[in-house]
Amino acid sequence: MSVEQARRVRIGYALGSVATGSFGTVPGLLLLPYLTDTLGIAAGAAGAIVLLPKALDVLLNPVAGRISDHHQSPLGPRRPFLLRGGLGLAICFALLFAAPDLGSKTLNATWVLLGFLACATSYAFFQVPYVAMPAEITDDYAERTRLMSWRVAFLTLAILISGGASPAIRDAIGGRDGYRVMGLTVAVLLALGTIGAYVGTRRAPIGRPQETTGTLRDQLRLVARVADFRWLLITLMLQALAIGSMLAGIDYLARYVLRDPGAATIGFVCVVGPALLVSPLWLAFGQRFGKRAGFLAASGVLGLGALALSSAQHVPTWCVYVATGIVGIGFTGAQVFPLAMLPDVAAVDSARSGVRRAGVFTGVWTAGETLGLALGPGLYALVLALGGYVSSTDRSAVQPDSAVTAIVVGLSLVPAVLIALSFFSLTRYRLTADEVLEAR
Repeated sequence: MSVEQARRVRIGYALGSVATGSFGTVPGLLLLPYLTDTLGIAAGAAGAIVLLPKALDVLLNPVAGRISDHHQSPLGPRRPFLLRGGLGLAICFALLFAAPDLGSKTLNATWVLLGFLACATSYAFFQVPYVAMPAEITDDYAERTRLMSWRVAFLTLAILISGGASPAIRDAIGGRDGYRVMGLTVAVLLALGTIGAYVGTRRAPIGRPQETTGTLRDQLRLVARVADFRWLLITLMLQALAIGSMLAGIDYLARYVLRDPGAATIGFVCVVGPALLVSPLWLAFGQRFGKRAGFLAASGVLGLGALALSSAQHVPTWCVYVATGIVGIGFTGAQVFPLAMLPDVAAVDSARSGVRRAGVFTGVWTAGETLGLALGPGLYALVLALGGYVSSTDRSAVQPDSAVTAIVVGLSLVPAVLIALSFFSLTRYRLTADEVLEAR
């Protein structure tokens, strides 16, 4: 590709992160509070509702990857799925928060469960092909990092807009109508990201066609034997679980610890805002010291930020915002590096085996990430339940001290432990730049 064409492909591909960032953020931020504090669903049951649809993706995502591996189209094996899955996701997301008052907690919970299930299914057929594309767009080790840096920049912007605006829209309108308008707004972002990625990658290389062999079970078994992929996946899942728990706690932290509902938007901006500045710095760090070293450093910063949040009950509000900013700096790097490392693993495997398995790798990868992000709110809901959190339909319940402590522990100490555990698996990732270059 020419320099200009490569730049256009980076931007076009990155636009898809408007969809992945918005859907990856807003449900984790607001779906659990919607269930517990608007629909009055008990914390334990609400956690199960958030978890179950995403848990299904553990089975669905590898299937979506396998299907896109086999797909033959003049548009490439992946792009047709972007449009179908992404637009389906936008429609389902609008419906998720658009339920009328059905007069029953059970019926209201069922609507959310089915709506979120439809969202998760549509998202699988968008996300898996989308994440598989970089391994086929370029075989250049450094270009994959640049491609992922653009993606993370757009991802960060999407998270900032959707995550910052969603609580503000909800609070400005109030009640269930606030959630309905928020759902429609985010649905528009999902549609824009989908169309942007579909149109923006129309001139992207799609790689040399190769036939996959064996059944899906055979492919999964082979993928599981790739040690570097296995350790990278375990790291991703542990950190996704930590991030999911932290994300779920922001709204509760704002209302019951900082005593300011508007602090949810400010805190979220503090998490995501620094990423717009530090993403190029993480890129430079990775180019100098390597992707694994960059991932380790980013994970350390992320863990320190989570640990700092454990003091939220005892320090001024500005100190909490500083801690969330540290989380944001680490979070940025923890997004850039694994996204750049996955295509390397898939490309090396393809060169060694002669078989295209990028979709299967990506399907397993996104299933692990999705499960981690889904378990995060579920884990947080469990911590709330153990702390005696009181659910309410009018967001006015008085919480016992144990529940307030649980709110802080669930978004600080629990994630910090999970991130610490992720160092064990990440240090066992061995793939080097030289091996990737030899596979080209």
